[in-house]
Amino acid sequence: MVVLNKIYTKTGDHGETALGDGSRVAKHSLRVASYGTVDELNATLGLARQHADGEMDGMLKRIQNDLFDLGADLCTPNMEKDAEREYPPLRIAAAQVKRLEREIDAMNEKLEPLRSFILPGGSALAAHLHICRTVCRRAERNSVELATMESVNPEGVKYLNRLSDWFFVAGRIANNNGTDDILWVPGANRD
Repeated sequence: MVVLNKIYTKTGDHGETALGDGSRVAKHSLRVASYGTVDELNATLGLARQHADGEMDGMLKRIQNDLFDLGADLCTPNMEKDAEREYPPLRIAAAQVKRLEREIDAMNEKLEPLRSFILPGGSALAAHLHICRTVCRRAERNSVELATMESVNPEGVKYLNRLSDWFFVAGRIANNNGTDDILWVPGANRD
């Protein structure tokens, strides 16, 4: 159980922060940017949830919890040392990726196929989910770049990739099962 009885520690006053394994890195490091963007996504998702209810809110709540798991995963470097650690770090599991895939498939069954790209927007929930989608893509880009330099859990990267697709499909669901999607009209304003 996490106990936070003192919020400020002053240990980051000189531009460094502690990772999950206790090592210290610059706050501008790509690893910190990766899990920081996941945290930003989680906060953005919290705003989206203000417009959700029922089953959709339940799915979004599960994703918020997963995003904390993913942040913990990304803030603990050196995956190859996991077996040696006294307490194995939290890592995103394949089952979490599979759950997203099942939810995408179930939502997609309610939608007509797209015949045009759609513009982000429509209902308040759909607009917020599209913001989540774009922040998720940034988190994915950061994590993919980090993986070229350091060990990163591949399931975490897969999770972000599926999650951005999840947000896209959920945005269509939030637009009256796609009937209120705003379609892109190529070149509509060139005249």
